[in-house]
Amino acid sequence: MNELTDNQISTYQFTDDGTIPNNPTYPLVIYKDILTSTDNPEQILAHNNWLGSWRGGIFNQHHYHSNTHEVLAVVTGEAFLQLGGASGKQLAVASGDVLILPAGTGHKLVDSSPDFTVVGAYPNGISYDFCTGQPQERPQNVDNIATVTLPAKDPLFGIQGPLFNYWQ
Repeated sequence: MNELTDNQISTYQFTDDGTIPNNPTYPLVIYKDILTSTDNPEQILAHNNWLGSWRGGIFNQHHYHSNTHEVLAVVTGEAFLQLGGASGKQLAVASGDVLILPAGTGHKLVDSSPDFTVVGAYPNGISYDFCTGQPQERPQNVDNIATVTLPAKDPLFGIQGPLFNYWQ
């Protein structure tokens, strides 16, 4: 891994837009250009108890997970993501970037290079739900988001990781 400096960390706090609840407490945290091509993201995440990893793309519809946080490590390519729902923010991500999404944070693929691939994982390997902002799912999902606790470890840096400077 590359050394992480403060200017490589970005945070974004999104509000509930009526469709995507986002997280009222924790911001989205992004570590820019932290992973190298020789890193094994699945191994790093597993070492920090972010389990249930998968490798692939990101859905091209707004969605979120109400029952768990999620980490997305960009392993190849580049993309534009819409984060925080339709009224959120569109951001460019590239190989080496890691996004830590608190439960409820909307995310959607807008456009990507053909080789765009992420590795995703969840604290303790929690089996995630897939929520799209439908009115009938909302009351229960807002309650779910409120009960998701802090992970025990930062997905890359463990117990003393910088995530806990932003998630308290």
